[in-house]
Amino acid sequence: MFDLDGTLVDTAPDLLRCLNSALVQHGFAEASPIAVKPFISFGSRAMIKASLTTPVDKHTEEALLATMLDCYENHIADHSVFFAGIEDTLDKIETQGLKWGVVTNKRQRFTNPLMAALKLTDRAACIVSGDTTAFEKPHPEPMLAACRQAGVEPRHCVYVGDASHDIAAGKNANMKTLAARYGYLKPGDLPETWGADAVIESPLQITDWIGAHLCR
Repeated sequence: MFDLDGTLVDTAPDLLRCLNSALVQHGFAEASPIAVKPFISFGSRAMIKASLTTPVDKHTEEALLATMLDCYENHIADHSVFFAGIEDTLDKIETQGLKWGVVTNKRQRFTNPLMAALKLTDRAACIVSGDTTAFEKPHPEPMLAACRQAGVEPRHCVYVGDASHDIAAGKNANMKTLAARYGYLKPGDLPETWGADAVIESPLQITDWIGAHLCR
């Protein structure tokens, strides 16, 4: 099972474009991608806060959020691409007769169209969004809901994510976990301290790890 943004798909180009469009429309300067990109895994509000040099009132924040998300909904996959090696990884997983799926804190409003645009909907054994259950990661319920959809036991799963809450969610559900160092890490993030079963530098390491640790 994969986290979506920053693990399976590089969604930064579309998210950052829509964030900057919203900032400009509301009278703010465009944000530096370097400053904002590490916060993508923590949601749109975190991206907005990281983009501003000073805090704004709740009304302004909500207006920025609405404008950004409306833009994103209409440009869900204009420039988003798979991380290098992901397509080969998914092909290898399927060739081995294994299932794969997605568990993300992204809302269904965006998850489902993105998966469809990338032609992944029918391939995924499970798709669980941030509002599919009453809880988000790091709570285990989204992970367990994904297992129910896919018809698998948590102990037979490995969850791949690029944030500490991803690894915590997998561990809370009794899954194996892989921390993706290639994702949207924040300055100071140390994936090796998150308690994952392994840290990977590339998606191409995933199937090798699965073969060595889950398919013996």
